Amino acid sequence: MNRSIIYSLVISMGLLSCTKDFEKINTDPDKLTEVGSRERPFMFAKAQSSAAMNRSFYQTVQNLGPDLYAQYFALTTTSFRTDRYALTPDWQRRFWTVVYVDTAPQLKSILDNVEPNSGEAALANIQWVYAFHRLTDQFGPIPYFDAAESKDVISYDPMDKIYDDFFKRLTTAVDNLKALPTGTKVYQGYELMYGGDINKWIAFANSLRLRLALRISKVDASRAKSEAEAAVASGVMLNNGQNALLSKSLKGNDTNGLSQVAAWNEFAMSSTIASYLKGYVDPRIEKYFQPSVIGGTFNSLRNGMSADDLGIARNQAGSNSNVGKYWVEYVGEKAVLTPNLVARFHIMSAAESYFLRAEGALNGWNMDGTAQAMYEEGVKLSMQQWGIDDVGQIQGYLSSSVQPVAPGDYHNSPAVATTPVKWDADLAVQRAQIGTQKWLAIYPDGMEAWAEFRRSGFPKMYNLLNSENADLPVGTFIKRMPYPLTEETNNLEELTKGRALLGGKDNAATRVWWDVD
Repeated sequence: MNRSIIYSLVISMGLLSCTKDFEKINTDPDKLTEVGSRERPFMFAKAQSSAAMNRSFYQTVQNLGPDLYAQYFALTTTSFRTDRYALTPDWQRRFWTVVYVDTAPQLKSILDNVEPNSGEAALANIQWVYAFHRLTDQFGPIPYFDAAESKDVISYDPMDKIYDDFFKRLTTAVDNLKALPTGTKVYQGYELMYGGDINKWIAFANSLRLRLALRISKVDASRAKSEAEAAVASGVMLNNGQNALLSKSLKGNDTNGLSQVAAWNEFAMSSTIASYLKGYVDPRIEKYFQPSVIGGTFNSLRNGMSADDLGIARNQAGSNSNVGKYWVEYVGEKAVLTPNLVARFHIMSAAESYFLRAEGALNGWNMDGTAQAMYEEGVKLSMQQWGIDDVGQIQGYLSSSVQPVAPGDYHNSPAVATTPVKWDADLAVQRAQIGTQKWLAIYPDGMEAWAEFRRSGFPKMYNLLNSENADLPVGTFIKRMPYPLTEETNNLEELTKGRALLGGKDNAATRVWWDVD
């Protein structure tokens, strides 16, 4: 079927299955609750596109939050203050809209209308876990088990119970996909990531299971080990042909969100990532970023700059590096930005699975290989993913003793860390190497990078220069997002219970369940 027709129908189905306010989705009598085989492919595509943060929500949910907190980027504008941890309360509800309106109802309708052991149910459950793990990791306890149910009261659930359900859904989904006849395609021609290829979905689901296993490794080491080993044994991503990349379209708002916000020129390369990429003489710097328009060099900014410093020409957009040409290109003398709005959106890569296995191996888990071998293969695959295929160049990178350097920013920042590329003999350094290279490899997924920084402490990052959040003084890092204000209006009794489950104040300094050190 013609791709433009598919996307037009996806948008139409989204209008049928969503409501204006996410608080109403459980009580709206007109909400589409029963769907047939004709509607389900469009509803699944709608959920896929929404869960990955389409253009409508990318800026306020991801770019001005997790992308900055992961220190991939720093702001070049005074229009926003989130780089100094000054939160905008209205933005928190938007992530909830993404999940509770644009994603969960579509998947729930599918699950209610197909056989539990079908391929359609399996894909819906995998997509469900992908959407909700990002939400709970950002907020903590959330309404989960009653999501998209027709109930007046939406109860909050603890993260350990939510994660338990994640593992159960992924395990069952993979088992059911493996039981299907060889060559089966699910939603072929409509499914936006793998074209319905169930073998690639199996590898994605197992890699996601491995990711979540490492996430809980410091709070439930036994469960983490068993889930990780089972995921690897079942088959995780092994090559770049299995990378999860989501197709995008110019129809509606289904475009690449990073491409869109890059065209607005409000952020640039953070000095943290500049220190690593420059110090490592990392060839990915030319893929991830572009030389500045003024001066033609790779320039960066520290996170948390004051409004006065941002008023200086050296710290404004034209003097610093925007994202790479994969997302946006400069044309003409006035450096007009032409966004690549249909660049495939990065969901998960095989490189990440190797770094997860490397860390698992350091934990003493059976990851079907040594930590060093997994680490080096992860670096290799990440390089190749971005078109860096020269074997000698990759091997030279892996054997190099170089370390991060001073990024050359306005504040004359020193090198951010001393972590080398070449595999070290010291266990603590090895953990830092794995965390740092994983962070580089999963760029530009700031949401996952921020979660892993909170969980592992890697890579080492610069402190903010300034903070406008009393709960997060300079020298500390943001731990979570506070609950949306709309919950106080619409679900206060359950919100109160959710805050109790959080185990701390409902602010940005309280750690989520798996973040223990």
